[in-house]
Amino acid sequence: MKHFKNISTLIFDFGGVLINLDINQCILNFKRLGLQNFEQYLNNFAQSGFFMQLEKGEIGAEEFRNEIRKLTQNTLTDAQIDEAWCSFLLEVPEEKLEMLIELRKKFRVLLLSNTNIIHFPNSEKILFTDKGRKLSEYFDKCYLSYEMKMAKPDIHIFENILATENVQGSECLFLDDGLKNTLVAQTLGIQTYLVIEHEDLSFLLNPETWG
Repeated sequence: MKHFKNISTLIFDFGGVLINLDINQCILNFKRLGLQNFEQYLNNFAQSGFFMQLEKGEIGAEEFRNEIRKLTQNTLTDAQIDEAWCSFLLEVPEEKLEMLIELRKKFRVLLLSNTNIIHFPNSEKILFTDKGRKLSEYFDKCYLSYEMKMAKPDIHIFENILATENVQGSECLFLDDGLKNTLVAQTLGIQTYLVIEHEDLSFLLNPETWG
């Protein structure tokens, strides 16, 4: 049984914690567009090169697409690139959406995601808005790397949240699927939980978890 004490705030990662990911399908789709050795830019826990620049908001969508075009001899449309890039993202299980709504009755629920100007608006529309609910029904606030101009595991992103929320690290539980991210959060006193792939997180709804 998992136990956490004195928690007022839950901080959820998005990819791999709430939304399921398929990195292999994303890589395959880019290879079909003529991009070889695509693995060097992308993995489940960290992007590199211009992919990380996109995550940090250092470049925009059009600059990103132009960088993609430089990697292939093929002529690619914006739609082709966006479709391949967004194939990384699958679905948020319905039970996790309902879980977030239940948790908000007791905790302040935050989203902290390394994400970008292409992925997140697409996810918000398809996974939340198109289902008839607003993102604000699931989260009290969303902290997104491309808006904050910083990304996990940079300690400053956690410091920023604690300061903005006016909350002590010890009052927060951070759930993430990246070990480096949880280790950095722990240095600020934040309680953490390392999520395994496809974990249902139903323990969060058990009153004994918070004893």
